[in-house]
Amino acid sequence: MDTADTASHVFGVTVRTLTNWIKQKERGYLAPKKRRQSPSKIDSEKLKLYINQAPDAYLREIAEAFGVTIASVFYACKRLKITLKKRHPSTRKEMRISEKNLDKS
Repeated sequence: MDTADTASHVFGVTVRTLTNWIKQKERGYLAPKKRRQSPSKIDSEKLKLYINQAPDAYLREIAEAFGVTIASVFYACKRLKITLKKRHPSTRKEMRISEKNLDKS
C-alpha cells in the first residue's frame, strides 16, 4: 500500500478525493464552498399577512392567490411553523358527543 491508499483508508475517502484536496491546497482555496440557499417561491411576510386576513383559507385557495402549487404553500407554512387546522380537536369531540345526543333523542 502506498501513502495515498493508507490515507484514504484512514480518512474513509477515495484516493481521488485526496488528490483533489491536495490540488485545492496547492492553489490556496481549501475553504468550504458557500452554499446558496434557493429562493423561496412565497414571500414569508405576505403569506403571514394573507393567513392572518383569511385564517380559514384552504391550502388550494392560498396557492391560487400566490400562483404556486399546494405543496409550495404547505412547505412554506411548515417552514414558518404555521399550522392550518380547521377545527380544534376538542371541538370535534364535542360535536361528536352532541351528534350522539341528537341521535338518542
